[in-house]
Amino acid sequence: MAGVPGRRIDLIGVPIDVGAGRRGVRLGPSALRAAGVYEQLKALDCGVCDCGDVDVPASDERDLGGPGQPRHVAAVRQTCLNTAAAVEKALRSGAFPVVMGGDHSLATGALAGCARVVGAQGLIWIDAHADMNSPESTPTGNLHGMALASALGDAPDLFPNPEFHTPAVDPARTVFVGLRDLDPHERHAIRERGMTAFTMTDIDRLGMAHVIDHAIEVAGRGAASAHISVDIDSVDPAMAPGTGTPVPGGLTYREAHLAMEMLAESGIAHSMELTEVNPALDEHNMTARFAVGLICSLLGKRII
Repeated sequence: MAGVPGRRIDLIGVPIDVGAGRRGVRLGPSALRAAGVYEQLKALDCGVCDCGDVDVPASDERDLGGPGQPRHVAAVRQTCLNTAAAVEKALRSGAFPVVMGGDHSLATGALAGCARVVGAQGLIWIDAHADMNSPESTPTGNLHGMALASALGDAPDLFPNPEFHTPAVDPARTVFVGLRDLDPHERHAIRERGMTAFTMTDIDRLGMAHVIDHAIEVAGRGAASAHISVDIDSVDPAMAPGTGTPVPGGLTYREAHLAMEMLAESGIAHSMELTEVNPALDEHNMTARFAVGLICSLLGKRII
């Protein structure tokens, strides 16, 4: 069934993998295109523009990083700047940007681009991980594990103002959904900032409908707009094996789609990203096809 007639959607690919610990996720945008994201969104009676991929500069593979040592900083920062510019352009033109990753480090750029237009926004972060490590606390040096912390201003030397408007999100309007793998620093940071967090245990106890109703209420406060960030590792690896940091016990097929369908009905979303689809680890492109289905559900595809 159709989504929102006349809505214009800008597809923005970000083929980056140096923010992650495993290579291959840079092929994610191509996998989503091969899985029919453009054609399926067109079928929703939406105007769709594939804006191509932002430029991702090469990085020195010898930049190994490690505990307390972020790696590939220059390449990730420039990619995030390019992503921010593309998202800002889409929003200012009245389009709904759909950012296709690539690893989740790109979220720092996507959120910066949104913040240039709407200011510190609501955020629903659907992910097995919080990505709230700081440059000092990181156990790996991988910037995809610091993406949200960076967007909140916790890495000013790496992502400085004014290029990166921080905080790009309002902690009081930020909701995590599906958490199941956190580092000690992340637990402390979430509590300290008063952010709302639903773990998989909460979803088991309360049900996804209750969780998303609450997420919509929190993220939609104030200016009723929110960015939706989906890391495909939020889904159980039995359904989405093609990702670099799989964690057992994730969202089921219907839980994931219900979340997207309820968000679509709420109307609070002004933008989204979908990240961490790694075709090199996938089986017959099933993860990319699943991801395309989630994008379509968020943009209004429904059963009746």
